[in-house]
Amino acid sequence: MPLIALVFAGLAIAFEQLVEWRYGPMGLIAFAALAIGLKAKNTLFSSIGAVILVLLLAQSG
Repeated sequence: MPLIALVFAGLAIAFEQLVEWRYGPMGLIAFAALAIGLKAKNTLFSSIGAVILVLLLAQSG
């Protein structure tokens, strides 16, 4: 069980670094808002993070 948790934590950190590298500080803020909103079960906060990420993805395409 601890090995699986370490693998998931590593993947989360890698994804966070990828978002920050690709989309800059705004991407990191959006990812953090999405993660915090999901963890706290706050739909408004997670929706704001998701919308910002979608706008960043649409802008780069």
